[in-house]
Amino acid sequence: MAETEELKNANPFYHVPIEILVSVGKARPLVKDLLKLKNDSVLTLDQKIDDPVELYVGDRLIAKGELQEGEGEHAGQLVVRLTEVADLKDGL
Repeated sequence: MAETEELKNANPFYHVPIEILVSVGKARPLVKDLLKLKNDSVLTLDQKIDDPVELYVGDRLIAKGELQEGEGEHAGQLVVRLTEVADLKDGL
């Protein structure tokens, strides 16, 4: 669907890039264990490999998805296939 000039000009922030944070899980080590971390240490997360990841803009959850390896022009890159998307019509 082609963008109309009216839509492009409707919001002055339309072309401002945003940063999306993809959360794959959390770890809660003790401080003493954190201080022992070095190269090749393993930090266990609270998620399984197949659990969905969460996408945030700031502190707002905007979507969930699955981590995958990209194909075509994105081959070798990590991508997220969205499985749930929040209704953002009222803004972030």
